[in-house]
Amino acid sequence: MTEDEKYMRRCIQLAKNGRQNAKPNPMVGAVIVSADDRIIGEGYHVRCGEGHAEVNAFASVSAEDEVLLPESTIYVSLEPCSHYGKTPPCADLIIKKGVRRVVVGCIDEFAEVQGRGIRKLREAGIEVEVGVLEKECKELNRRFFTFHREKRPFIILKWAQTANGFIDDNYMPMQISSAFTKMLSHKLRAEEDAILVGRVTEERDHPQLTVREWTGPDPKRLVIDHAHPLNLDSLHAHGIQSLIVEGGTKTLASFIQQGLWDEIRVETNLQKTVTDGTRAPQLPANAEVVSTHHDGCNTIVRYRRII
Repeated sequence: MTEDEKYMRRCIQLAKNGRQNAKPNPMVGAVIVSADDRIIGEGYHVRCGEGHAEVNAFASVSAEDEVLLPESTIYVSLEPCSHYGKTPPCADLIIKKGVRRVVVGCIDEFAEVQGRGIRKLREAGIEVEVGVLEKECKELNRRFFTFHREKRPFIILKWAQTANGFIDDNYMPMQISSAFTKMLSHKLRAEEDAILVGRVTEERDHPQLTVREWTGPDPKRLVIDHAHPLNLDSLHAHGIQSLIVEGGTKTLASFIQQGLWDEIRVETNLQKTVTDGTRAPQLPANAEVVSTHHDGCNTIVRYRRII
């Protein structure tokens, strides 16, 4: 691991602290390192409408360390903004503070930025390096990037199945998740903006779709059927950046067939089998395993879409 990668990992770690309150802005972390390889400031974007990561990092620098800034490097997980929004441009602040070097994790795909922040810094004579841990930095804000690039929410398909591939027991609801994996499901709900099921699931199972085993806000509840189809443009217009689909096989399969998914999470109870019922959806051919989590006899596999 290089020195730049070490400090960028710290940026990512800091950025995750803003998971709940930074929305709809991206999560961003910043670390300021002096020439003698000492962290003299760090911060993250705490809450939308308040100071960005760079602002908070500079604010944390002590009065005696201010003199070290001209020979220091600031690491930022996302390109510094160059436009006036609810706060002034961070690129201007970096230039004003006079740091020697800026290391950026990834370029901001938001239309108001898209390389303009980096260009402004370079035009001011600051050395800028881009792309350190780029994959990890993009992964951190995959919802934000998808929302602005695709003009739709980041879509997560999710289901639980038996060892022999059924999502229910002879068409009746059954408990497949463990207490721990159920808690993880509620944690996911607290992190996403909306959750969707089909009409049949709504009428048959009466799912609460709330955050009961975790802390945080309940996602917006959506139910679709032929008379009330999903309108992605409407979700985008309402600022919904992420959507969990927890419907039955028919609803899930319709998203897969249309290519409307970014991530799939499948929980399998390796000890439960049934004689008949509703078959789980078929995974698409372009699904790539990202991670696998085990909890006793339950396994959760997370897939991402290969473009």
